[in-house]
Amino acid sequence: MTDLAAALGVRIRDPEPPSEFFPYRAGCRLHAYDWGGTGPDVLLLHGGGLTSHTWDFVCLGLRGAARLVALDLRGHGDSDWSEDYRIATMAEDVIAAADHLGLPRVCLVGMSLGGVVAAHVADTHPDRVERLALVDVAPGVDFESTARSREFMAGLGPVAELDAVVDAALRVNPRAHRATVAYRMSTLFRRGPDGEWVPKNDPRPPDFPAILAAIDQLVLRLGKVAVLLVRGGRSRVLPQSAAERLVGRLPDGGLVVVPDAGHNVQEDNPAALIAALRTFLAR
Repeated sequence: MTDLAAALGVRIRDPEPPSEFFPYRAGCRLHAYDWGGTGPDVLLLHGGGLTSHTWDFVCLGLRGAARLVALDLRGHGDSDWSEDYRIATMAEDVIAAADHLGLPRVCLVGMSLGGVVAAHVADTHPDRVERLALVDVAPGVDFESTARSREFMAGLGPVAELDAVVDAALRVNPRAHRATVAYRMSTLFRRGPDGEWVPKNDPRPPDFPAILAAIDQLVLRLGKVAVLLVRGGRSRVLPQSAAERLVGRLPDGGLVVVPDAGHNVQEDNPAALIAALRTFLAR
């Protein structure tokens, strides 16, 4: 992980791995990584189909500017699967994680689905959120551009070797960095008892209409907090015009476009995202 992060331009001051913790809420055991660090308390929320590991490179490089915690949303990574994946439910999970660590007020960084959850937290618990960074999500997202990715994620199942999954992922996104994709896939699967690699995430399809409706309402939830919107420069999911439109409607909003990055900004160009977050957190 550290070698790959360095190859992606991340300057690492502290290579120590994070500690794990398992907050509970309403019978659901959640999982998170506490990376430590000095500075403001920051909770990072991943996108749909990903896990807290998507933030590994960013956390390695941002430790000197913040205390960092990356949460597996319910149904993802090492958090329990659930019968309730409503945005409001996941927002309360975020508060539970903050409470578990005794953090009265936090900064939130949320990518895609994680950004929608973060916005809900900021709206319903404004006293708990210092500021919020959204990564590649805003009203006007091009949902159809995610069709191949959604089809790929829906087709994930047990495999004998992860290389087959990496090859399939690169056929969906040929511009992706193979080593980065291989690392991501290694975190999305676990070894089963028979030696096969089994996906960690709940295979049931998300409620995309509910998620899209929540995205359309983002501007109504972001009026109480300072917001940074980060867009991947080559993202097909979030058009530049949609990003500019959201920021223009916020009382305290800013926009940064990260070059050489698609939708998964935190994996494609973590060094540039680290620089943007460092500036935003130090405001």
